[in-house]
Amino acid sequence: MTEGLKGLVICVLGGDYREIELIRRFLAEGAQVRVVGYPPLDELEGTVRESSVFQGIIGASAIVVGMGGFDVGGKVRTLDPEINIALTEEILELIPPGVPLLVGTARPRLRELAAKHNVKLVEVAEDDEIAIRNSIPTAEGALQIAMEELPITIHGCSAVVVGFGRVGETMARVLLALRAKTFVCARSLSQLARADEMGASTLHTSSMPKVLRDADVVFNTVPAIVLTENVLKCMRPGSLIIDLASAPGGTDFEAASKLGIKAILALGLPGKVAPKTAGKILADSVPQLIRRELSRLS
Repeated sequence: MTEGLKGLVICVLGGDYREIELIRRFLAEGAQVRVVGYPPLDELEGTVRESSVFQGIIGASAIVVGMGGFDVGGKVRTLDPEINIALTEEILELIPPGVPLLVGTARPRLRELAAKHNVKLVEVAEDDEIAIRNSIPTAEGALQIAMEELPITIHGCSAVVVGFGRVGETMARVLLALRAKTFVCARSLSQLARADEMGASTLHTSSMPKVLRDADVVFNTVPAIVLTENVLKCMRPGSLIIDLASAPGGTDFEAASKLGIKAILALGLPGKVAPKTAGKILADSVPQLIRRELSRLS
């Protein structure tokens, strides 16, 4: 293992077992690693456990926020529930220009504050290499939920995939492999053409209600409210929605509940269903992202 991060101080704020694989890679590449939001773990030997965000970030060369992201209250998800981590404006003011702040997906407020205080914000989920590889455990995790929740087999069921980006494409491919009746709804004509080439039935998003009437399960990947109350009224009570989009998802969950539709916001599936694989994906890519961002300063 090359010491490509030698001399750097990397602060890891929160996260789950994915980040443990990433932290071990940081250490192997010669970085000094501070962690905030972790209980004492044998796997973290060699790191410095800090009790506050302030202590963690001061003097850091790079800051990594756990890929599990933020809860509904805006706090970073952690393995240690006793420690609350929030990226407040006061914290962002302390990050010097040029120190990269890596997050999975940033909410609009965080983007706004980062721009205001000249913080170099890097959204890891936007990196194609990571996103495409992460789509595999995401699709497998979504399939696991569907198998647990549905009273029927995936084989032969009517499945709708909304959106055909990196996750949507992998999701459709998995469903087709299991011989589900797979429908893809997207706006892009090129994406619809690709889905058709794969063997899926395709519809423009505007025509989605036509296929939702008979759907057993819907996998949403669009990070905007596309499954509105009016759209949900086309679905049968007892059908299932698995929302794979970043919080708050693309489903009107309150309306779904009223209509007797079970809707699950399935966040952070890679870290839940395959943390070691997901951690290796991060470990193979994030150090390179950090080196790239820091090299732009020289």
